[in-house]
Amino acid sequence: MRVKDKVIIVTGSGGGIGEGIAKRLAAEGARVVVNDINPAGGQRVVADITQAGGHAVFMAADVTQSSEMKALVDGTVASLGRLDVMVNNAGWTHRNQPALDVSEDEFDKCYAVNVKSIYLATIHAVPHFRRNGGGSFINIASTAGVRPRPGLTWYNGSKGAVIITSKSLAAEFGPDNIRVNCINPVINPYTGLGTSFAGGELTEERLAKFRATIPLGRFSTPEDVASAALYLASDEAAFISGVCIEVDGARCV
Repeated sequence: MRVKDKVIIVTGSGGGIGEGIAKRLAAEGARVVVNDINPAGGQRVVADITQAGGHAVFMAADVTQSSEMKALVDGTVASLGRLDVMVNNAGWTHRNQPALDVSEDEFDKCYAVNVKSIYLATIHAVPHFRRNGGGSFINIASTAGVRPRPGLTWYNGSKGAVIITSKSLAAEFGPDNIRVNCINPVINPYTGLGTSFAGGELTEERLAKFRATIPLGRFSTPEDVASAALYLASDEAAFISGVCIEVDGARCV
């Protein structure tokens, strides 16, 4: 098992990409903390993992709130003894629309969920990593931060911020043996944010338009992203830091 007994938090893992990551890590021996603001979704994922013979617990927390992020990290260490990896997967997007039509509240939420959460995870997890002699952050960014699409301008910017922030953190915390990496998935329209990314109902016409921009001819899946997360969480990636793995079917080429 590639991450046996590692304690790993996966934020926003009550469904979608986060669920896929949590289940794959648990299947490879990790003790997973499933985090979400939706208790029903998070507890369902925990039940699935447990039924499959894995180890998981659910902890609710809003990743945009410092007190709740602190409680998530500290609670993990208190209950499971340590923290080895933090996967910052929770994300949000405004609807695909002209930049001038996005409200200030939507902009603030996009940056709070996508960027502030990385800040808060860093503030609260780094002290534990330092005490452990190292650790790993895996930040789920997006191809939007590398090759942006019109209509998602403020979301694109937030993911670009995640990418450059992750690289900067990797350089700063390398001497502490703390690794920081990104995964950049291409669009998966079947997650909870699919209709927002697409700008409306997932008609075949809309799907075909997005699919045509991906050379391998299909969308990403939670399993695709989970495979990359497993590698970055494992000791196989012990010398990998400051990189972005594009899980995108060559979209960004």
